[in-house]
Amino acid sequence: MTHPVAPRRAPALRPLALAILVSLSVQARAADEQVLPEVTISGARFASDPALLPIGAAVITADEIARAGVSDVNQAIRKIGGVYGRQSLDGSPDFALDLRGFGANSGQNLVVMLDGVRLSENDLGGAILSSIPLDTVERIEIVRGGASVLYGDGATGGVIHIVTRRSAGAATRASVRLEAGQFGLRDARAALAGTFDALTLDAAVGAQRTDNYRANNAFELNTFSGGAAWRYGAGRAGLRIDSARQQSGFAGSLDQAQFDADPRQASTPQDFGALDSDRFSTFIEHRIGTLDLAADLSHRRKVVDATYYFGGTPSALRYTSRQTQFSPRLRQLVAFGTMLNEVVAGVDITRWNRITRSDFGGADQTQRSRALYLRDELKWTDAYNARVALGVRREQIDKADSVEPDTRQSQNAWEVQGSVDAAARLNLFAKAGRSFRVPNADENGYRATGEVLRIQTSRDLELGATLGDSAMGLTARAFRHALTDEIFYDPTLNGFGANTNLDPTERRGVELDAHAALAAALRLSAHLQHVTARFRSGPNAGHEMVLVPKNVATVRLSWSGSGGHSADVGVQWVDRQRDGGDFGNTCPTRIASYATLDARYARQFGPWEVAIAGLNLGDRQYYSNAFSCGAGIYPSDGRQLKASVRYAF
Repeated sequence: MTHPVAPRRAPALRPLALAILVSLSVQARAADEQVLPEVTISGARFASDPALLPIGAAVITADEIARAGVSDVNQAIRKIGGVYGRQSLDGSPDFALDLRGFGANSGQNLVVMLDGVRLSENDLGGAILSSIPLDTVERIEIVRGGASVLYGDGATGGVIHIVTRRSAGAATRASVRLEAGQFGLRDARAALAGTFDALTLDAAVGAQRTDNYRANNAFELNTFSGGAAWRYGAGRAGLRIDSARQQSGFAGSLDQAQFDADPRQASTPQDFGALDSDRFSTFIEHRIGTLDLAADLSHRRKVVDATYYFGGTPSALRYTSRQTQFSPRLRQLVAFGTMLNEVVAGVDITRWNRITRSDFGGADQTQRSRALYLRDELKWTDAYNARVALGVRREQIDKADSVEPDTRQSQNAWEVQGSVDAAARLNLFAKAGRSFRVPNADENGYRATGEVLRIQTSRDLELGATLGDSAMGLTARAFRHALTDEIFYDPTLNGFGANTNLDPTERRGVELDAHAALAAALRLSAHLQHVTARFRSGPNAGHEMVLVPKNVATVRLSWSGSGGHSADVGVQWVDRQRDGGDFGNTCPTRIASYATLDARYARQFGPWEVAIAGLNLGDRQYYSNAFSCGAGIYPSDGRQLKASVRYAF
């Protein structure tokens, strides 16, 4: 329902603000004034104590990324982290990542962060992870499940946080990497970082060219990333510039007969597009006794151009969007005997606007959001290592559209988490909460009714256990997300389809993460996701949601031999799924299950590394995107072999 925008005041935020001040006042009086040692694990949006790593989180380290020889951050998340990814539609390596079975809208149900700065925006475009220089990544944290208290809109499926290296150490560090392969692949990258007394400087550039697997699907990407950070007595401050320029041809969709005849053909041989993105960010972190203060300020400009041909006549589209984020926050981490207490409070202020110039029409749009959050976590450092965390968030969103009345929406989120060491090498954990997702500009721009789409909410529950240690371990999670007003594109509406709020739905299932050191140089890892996605009520009650595989399994075997030899082999199997238009579950066929095999062998010669790698080595012809019964198919890539050389000094 559309409502006029009220005067700019936020009375609902005042009780939460008072709770923050009271809590911090109590903490300050009781705190031990000793300075805590510097640590590198990111917890509640701060560099935090390793004991406060997010409960149930998975971490991909820089060493794992290097051993696997993945090409970009997106591929690392999929192939090492076991996250299901759906082939991109524009030829880019930025697959649509899916945590917990959210199908075509998976990108809007997870939040991507880079060094504490949110990359997810108020549109259907996903985060451009391929533009992040891989050599600068220290680790990738994957937090599955609802996390809206700390991360706000869209964190129902979870959060992916990419953390880059904070310093180069005492010496200068540099690398150059060249790669070539099938489909005209040419990839060149260079990175340089150094610390000079209290100042750290880094820069990375990259240029990638490929014709890709399909006709009219060539892709080009040029990137630059540079930053400076300065340490002083009580903190650090810095700035960063990230820039990406990409162009691609749009091959279009096929029907089943076309796919069977030649999956490499294009149905739209003239369509093409480009994306330019520039992000400027600055941060400061300062410590006063036991109180940590921090703030991030970032501004991003993104320009999307596309040209589509209809009957031989070109139609042009241009989006120019700008997003500014300001996130001041504070944290107090103190010890009371065997108890460690972390209180985090902060504000997220975001302004987003987009100007549309299109032959199809369109409207200019603006969105402002203001959020206040508070989270308190207790950890007992005794034999049980028990942890309890409570958090709340209040967010208000104002939307303005050049052709519609202004609207205001608001939402609350909360969470309760806990864990305990129930026995030697056995940790039990549980999470419950409420998360939400706000309809973005694209969804409201093409909706089923005249009313603005309602905010999607989810009641989240997770129970889990971790057994073992770094040598051999297993983590199991059982989860359920009960969604109300899920925002989704329904192809059965209005004759052509439209975005709408669905009848109640749910995601429930089990996740398994396992690892084992089979020998000193041999390591096995495995990830399994089983998820049931269905309507809970309404005309489609009991029907399966579309574009959600029931099972996804990933297994990797890594070997590091003597003499600089190493190898990595991975297999991913994806279960069958319903096409994107099959809300009634009536299509006689489904998207077929498939398995892909990739492998890499590398040899180190001092500072040099030479490697050969292959993706989809079985040359399986398959697809993960089909938007109607037997049609709307976007084929996935066939076999690709490539070779690389890297020099690090």
